Amino acid sequence: MNIKALAAFGAKQALQPFEYNPGPLGSEQVEIAVESCGLCHSDLSMLDNDWGMTTYPFVPGHEIIGRVVALGEHTKRVKIGDRVGLGWFSGSCGECAQCLSGNQNLCLKVEATIIGRHGGFATRVRAQWTWCNPLPEGVDAGKAGPLLCGGITVFNPIVQFGIKPTDSVAVIGIGGLGHMALKFLRAWGCDVTAFTTSDSKREEALRLGAHRTLNSRNADELAKAVGSFDFILNTANADLDWNTYIAALKPKGRLHTVGAVPSPIALGAFPMILGQKSLSGSPLGSPATTDSMLQFSARHGIAPTTETFPMSRVNDALEHLRSGKARYRIVLTNDLA
Repeated sequence: MNIKALAAFGAKQALQPFEYNPGPLGSEQVEIAVESCGLCHSDLSMLDNDWGMTTYPFVPGHEIIGRVVALGEHTKRVKIGDRVGLGWFSGSCGECAQCLSGNQNLCLKVEATIIGRHGGFATRVRAQWTWCNPLPEGVDAGKAGPLLCGGITVFNPIVQFGIKPTDSVAVIGIGGLGHMALKFLRAWGCDVTAFTTSDSKREEALRLGAHRTLNSRNADELAKAVGSFDFILNTANADLDWNTYIAALKPKGRLHTVGAVPSPIALGAFPMILGQKSLSGSPLGSPATTDSMLQFSARHGIAPTTETFPMSRVNDALEHLRSGKARYRIVLTNDLA
């Protein structure tokens, strides 16, 4: 049976109806009937071939929520009818040291849902069973798609670096990723500060979970922040004054980026050495960490702040995202069937 989808046939082109035959279902694959799919800035980057790895026709979509409708003979963990989420990753080798230690997201052969294969702007999508996360009760399926990419991207470092409820933390970039980071860190029990670029964003950041804000363009406020934070999470895809944020860390503090910063990061060595400070980065999380994030979200009633478009209006949604108007994530509801 052919899968109906929306595809671009060249860089920066509009998406249009497209059908393809997926071939036989793999023995470890799950087929998902797509109910909704988030629209992420990474979809836009892939559509435009910003990273030089896009193949056309290109079907975006890697924040997928849907029902399991078919199973390969060697699948586990899910059954027909289960509602599952599928994110950026859709397969891993299962035999390397990283996979065997539960770090499948660091597998050197990890498969991305929209690189070299067709994604979730479609009636159906396939993935290895390992990466199909069952949605727990209490998670709003209509909003959950962005948790499978943006959500786990900011949740993963909280787990990896053992962030404690007693920690003072800060978030740079209050957008698609940052707004979820504020919600998670507030529920985690941390003292949360949002770095903003203007005082006008203060109330919005406070509503999202920050206890306070700091204007990153105000030299006096930044001077007062020196030595304040155990952990600073950068979610912005922008070049920053990195030494200023290193100065804002306590001794043994960590500056961590999940934002795809365009230029190499330049830092002075002595502030890092004398304060025993760290700079790090991370990708999305493992299937087990994604399960934990979904359970944490259900327990604390955490959901992305979303806007909704029908999937048939995907080009309108793409323009809304491209123009910077999205608040804060976009979810496409499937009307392609």
